[in-house]
Amino acid sequence: MKILAIEFSSELRSVAVLDRSIVRGQAAEQGGRNTRAFALIQQALEEAQTQREEIECVAVGLGPGSYAGIRTAIAVAQGWQLARGVRLLGLSSVEALAQQAHTTGLRGRVHLLIDAQRNEFYTASYRIESHSVQIELPLRLISALEADALVQKDPAAGDSDLARRWPQLQVLLPDAAAIGQLAATRTDFVSGDVLQPIYLRETNFVKAPPPRPLTDPANAP
Repeated sequence: MKILAIEFSSELRSVAVLDRSIVRGQAAEQGGRNTRAFALIQQALEEAQTQREEIECVAVGLGPGSYAGIRTAIAVAQGWQLARGVRLLGLSSVEALAQQAHTTGLRGRVHLLIDAQRNEFYTASYRIESHSVQIELPLRLISALEADALVQKDPAAGDSDLARRWPQLQVLLPDAAAIGQLAATRTDFVSGDVLQPIYLRETNFVKAPPPRPLTDPANAP
């Protein structure tokens, strides 16, 4: 199965093309506000010497992380399914981080951290050994004080901004290649309309008040 993997949940936006679990092409960009989604996809396809029509599955990192980036990735996947009828998978970006932590040599109980703003952090805890990656505590929101305690106690990984707060942190960002390798082991394909960003907070929207009628200046007192 040829897989197009898209991971836009962090400051590192990446795309990978895989043949089963083997990475054939990759493209990435970092920094800036705009995501050149289709340029990255084209670059990865060209490196993999793969045509768009050959893609059988699109796998998307669902975060948590950049809401706009994740929404962009989901929109691309939904459009691909509508146009080509491909299979879709949505995967936790934290799962990708766990696999990357294993590859980089982190072992034991490892905490993966993502800045959730508001002085809170997303975290999931894994038991990582030479031949296994097992989740111990699922994704959750914790306070800064709780994050401090975790990082002081066990190995942890997160982005470069978090490493400035905790110098002992292993710098890791979710990568499309890891998303694709996870997808190669899965068969729980979904329809595009059910893909949603992973977001642990309740979404609260304040309804705007009804508009006030404009006063005709001619009739103004």
